[in-house]
Amino acid sequence: MTKPVAWRVSDHPVAYPEAVTEMERRVAAIADGRAKEMVWLLEHPPLYTAGTSAKASDLLDAARLPVFETGRGGQFTYHGPGQRVGYVMMDLRQRNNDVRRFVHDLEEWLIRTLARFNVRGERREGRVGIWVASSSTKEDKIAALGIRVRRGVSYHGVSFNVDPELDHFTGIVPCGIHEHGVTSLAKLGIQVMMPEVDMALRGAFEEVFGITTVLDRPRAKPKVGA
Repeated sequence: MTKPVAWRVSDHPVAYPEAVTEMERRVAAIADGRAKEMVWLLEHPPLYTAGTSAKASDLLDAARLPVFETGRGGQFTYHGPGQRVGYVMMDLRQRNNDVRRFVHDLEEWLIRTLARFNVRGERREGRVGIWVASSSTKEDKIAALGIRVRRGVSYHGVSFNVDPELDHFTGIVPCGIHEHGVTSLAKLGIQVMMPEVDMALRGAFEEVFGITTVLDRPRAKPKVGA
């Protein structure tokens, strides 16, 4: 039986390079048996990331936002305020080393989270991510995912559009898909605060992966002379 997964939430935007450094440090500790598995919920400042399958031609407006190359799978995506990113550092050696099943479970996590807001999220063959119907003939992506595995431990993870600036997605071809758009809870008419989304994410995660335990928030450093 696996141990409870540590659950961490950052209240302020985290710079992308800082997040990657922190993830890699945690992945090494998990692989060595020195730390628990962890899910880290956060937001980033506005930026684009390029996965290992990204095509240069899919970066339509390179001057708009900073671009970071990343080791996760997938192509270009946007991160920014109003989008909840979930970095998932899980020991797949304790989960049958089944990457395909792990990706399926990440999708299930997102689908069950959406269901808590009465939104039907669905998988689509040949298209990574979670999709919702925007009309009888069109679908939009509301959540994306891309992972990397190092020493049997996953990192990177998922992104869930709550109320981001959707116009920034026009600077790229999101995930290399031209035929479909991008949406959010807000665009669907669902106004929620991020803490409510975090509660839904945690509840759905525990249904799929098992119980979690909240990490203590780091204490603020005392001011000099205080």
